Amino acid sequence: MPTATATLLIADDDRLVLTTLAEGLRQAGYRVLEATDGDAAIRAAQEQTPDLAILDMRMLGRSGHDVAVWLRENTDIPFLFLSAYSDEATVKQAIAAGALGYLVKPLDVLQILPSIEAALKRGRELIALLEEEAHLSAALRLGRQTSIAVGILMARHRLTEQAAFEQLRTRARAERRKVSELAAELIHDVESSTDSRR
Repeated sequence: MPTATATLLIADDDRLVLTTLAEGLRQAGYRVLEATDGDAAIRAAQEQTPDLAILDMRMLGRSGHDVAVWLRENTDIPFLFLSAYSDEATVKQAIAAGALGYLVKPLDVLQILPSIEAALKRGRELIALLEEEAHLSAALRLGRQTSIAVGILMARHRLTEQAAFEQLRTRARAERRKVSELAAELIHDVESSTDSRR
């Protein structure tokens, strides 16, 4: 059932819970990193890049919530919360932090395996969406640059939009370059000449 070679980071200041959970998950086939406090969890996340973090909400020092905020701001590592508390306020705090799930102690490793697998799958989907968003943003930016460059050529040479784009494309082909590169260069040249006039 475990995802092949998935690495889990478990952070809990209760050593008995940490050891029991870590050993059970190793027996289930996961690679497990252990942290007894929030600072150790952050170091492990920086050094090892686990596929999923399982964080005790309330640890001494830096809490699991603090670690979750750090993970969300600095990595793409998804996380589940682990807690002995299931009151509404604690669960709402977990949801607001962006947790993919909430596990209530005491835990039975066999019963939490489906939650871990679901979180791993959802985490991979979220990372894929973030990567796709980055690609789309880059494509939009390049498209905007090309449109701006076409506008510059239209204004400079009193061309139609189609004629200006064709001129840009023809020059790019002649120079064996991408249209987007040539567009960025044209925009840069215009901005540089505008700055030098000031």
